[in-house]
Amino acid sequence: MLEILLCSLVTLLPDFLYRRYVQGKRLGKEITFYSVWFELRWGIIACLLLTISLITLIFYYHPSTMTATMFYRTIPILPEGSGRVAAVDVGFSAPVKKGDVIFRLDSSKQEATLETAKRKVAEVEAAFAAARSDIDKADGQLAEANSALQQALDELATKQELQRRNAGIVPQRDIDKLQVLVDGRQGSVAAAKAARQAAEVKNSTVLPAQKASAEAARAEAQVELDKTAVRAGVDGRVEQFALRVGDVVNPVMRSAGILIPQGAGEKVLQAGFDQIEAQVMKVGMVAEATCISKPWTIIPLIVVGVQDYIAAGQFRGGEQLVDVRGAARPGTILVSMAPLYEGGLDDVSPGSSCIANAYTSNHHEILAKDTGAMRAFALHAVDAVGIVHAMLLRIQALMLPIQTLVLTGH
Repeated sequence: MLEILLCSLVTLLPDFLYRRYVQGKRLGKEITFYSVWFELRWGIIACLLLTISLITLIFYYHPSTMTATMFYRTIPILPEGSGRVAAVDVGFSAPVKKGDVIFRLDSSKQEATLETAKRKVAEVEAAFAAARSDIDKADGQLAEANSALQQALDELATKQELQRRNAGIVPQRDIDKLQVLVDGRQGSVAAAKAARQAAEVKNSTVLPAQKASAEAARAEAQVELDKTAVRAGVDGRVEQFALRVGDVVNPVMRSAGILIPQGAGEKVLQAGFDQIEAQVMKVGMVAEATCISKPWTIIPLIVVGVQDYIAAGQFRGGEQLVDVRGAARPGTILVSMAPLYEGGLDDVSPGSSCIANAYTSNHHEILAKDTGAMRAFALHAVDAVGIVHAMLLRIQALMLPIQTLVLTGH
């Protein structure tokens, strides 16, 4: 309607003024309800053509959309394993900080496993004391074996010296017996040394490895016990949390609730524009929006991202071929818009429905030296008609609360 009124000022109104004051035709006489088409046909046709051209120009170069919202990501509250709820630490709706316990699962099995692992560590630590005693025992046995060997060596040396001086004094059989005894005592010393080395290896290598394994098992059991306490991964707010003691939670089939991260959806407004405007939407375009949750307010925005892919063409590979007729509705171009000024979206509730306009600006091209006069004039006209869309957005912002509260009966 606004476009028709503007176009009639330069088409229909001049035609009527010409008929009235130049040709002398009067309303109610020559110009009647039945003759208005014949008398003002040139102005009416020009008005319609200019209106269609203006609407096309405005909506193409200054696109608008009714589907704009602030999407936000929610985090499902899930334990890493299934179990029965033993305690709930938050209410139906409550703020939480990172690391706060939300609920706990029954941990009797995990506690028993942790206690077993602790006992295993204590057992290995007790084995260290026994190993040190074994080393002391091996030292004593080695000293005893060395003493017996030295005694046998001294006695053998004495007998050999006596036989050397007088061959008939010491029988050869006694010397052979002493030699056998020395060999046996040397074997005892070697066995004592081996026993001491084995005790040292057990104390320095085997038992530390067993202790490390036991401590790792204890740490694993502690981790499994900690998993029974489900904590918040980020700062945020738990909403519609109806979990109660005795409920069974399964991470595959049933989540416990939803956590909304702090600041979710408060930075960027996402809007879906028609595909025909894909060549117009560019990063850096100035935009405006009005949202239901912040009535009678125009929010200045700037386009920060234009998605290259249209979601309607997405498919997941499977065992059946995709039929293109299944995508009956044409998809939209997803555009991300950030507030032009800091805090522009602070009072807009995440998930709020909004109306958004984007405006094409050819300022730099107009000022370029190689831009001709006719092209500069056409670009000026394209930029100037954006004010019509801005006026329409402000009218929509004015009527939106009235339409929502009064006309729809909510």
